[in-house]
Amino acid sequence: MPTTSPPDGRAGIDASLVRRLVSVQFPRWRDLPVTPVEKDGWDNRTYRLGDAMTVRLPTGAGYVPAVAKEHQWLPRLAPHLPVPVPPVLAMGAPGEGYPYPWSVRGWLSGRTADRGPLDDRPRFAVSVAGFLHALQRCDASGGPLAGEHSWYRGASPAHYDDETRRFLAVLGGRVDTARATAVWDAALAARWEGEPVWFHGDIASGNLLVADGDLAAVIDFGTCGVGDPACDLVITWNFFSGAGRKAFRRAVAVDDATWARARGWALWKALLVLTGVIDDDPARAAVQQRVIQDVLDDHERHA
Repeated sequence: MPTTSPPDGRAGIDASLVRRLVSVQFPRWRDLPVTPVEKDGWDNRTYRLGDAMTVRLPTGAGYVPAVAKEHQWLPRLAPHLPVPVPPVLAMGAPGEGYPYPWSVRGWLSGRTADRGPLDDRPRFAVSVAGFLHALQRCDASGGPLAGEHSWYRGASPAHYDDETRRFLAVLGGRVDTARATAVWDAALAARWEGEPVWFHGDIASGNLLVADGDLAAVIDFGTCGVGDPACDLVITWNFFSGAGRKAFRRAVAVDDATWARARGWALWKALLVLTGVIDDDPARAAVQQRVIQDVLDDHERHA
């Protein structure tokens, strides 16, 4: 994911633009109402199209590769996964002053895990682990190798080495930089030596839909690809805790080196966010500081 804000053009994406694009390019849907979704994302702006569809528009050029990637690969992955993923219905072209390709998807019901009731978090954690195992079993032949299109998810966390060390320097005295550096160094030393497998790239509570307390769907495959799946374990620290975390760890059943790389990914992301909010948003800063502390403790407990 990027470390800078999306372009100012993000604000120019609105329901009126969506209606014009749909009317011109997909006239069969021109009479359907267009309404914003209840909770929007960062990489894309999303709108409901009628009751059964959504329209997603990238907010910047860096997110554009995901449109064609998801259009090509989601229909191939979907039959092999235990819960639904976004059904791909159409891909739109630039137009009406909007410069990027865009997509029409089928609507998936459910609330995101950070907002939906989860009475049995260990059971939910096991279901998320089951989804990851199923995704990794999908045929990776010809899949998009980790790289710029996935924001280097699925590659070595070493891509963010300079950035992470810069964050540590900036946050000196506000996080335990000596312990954090040990976690980061361990992540870089724990090389991925397996065969490339499919990864989602952003297994986060906002991309997991819940219905009746169970995992109902997984959305937003924009950072997916083929490579090292360690990046998909960050949810261990930024969402799960206590019994849920223990259940997830048992269910994913990966080796120590994969956990070391996963801690590196979690540390990088938490440092990135913390650097941006520590002086302006105490509540968000506290969340990231907790994640960092949990990662540091986990490293010392399991390394």
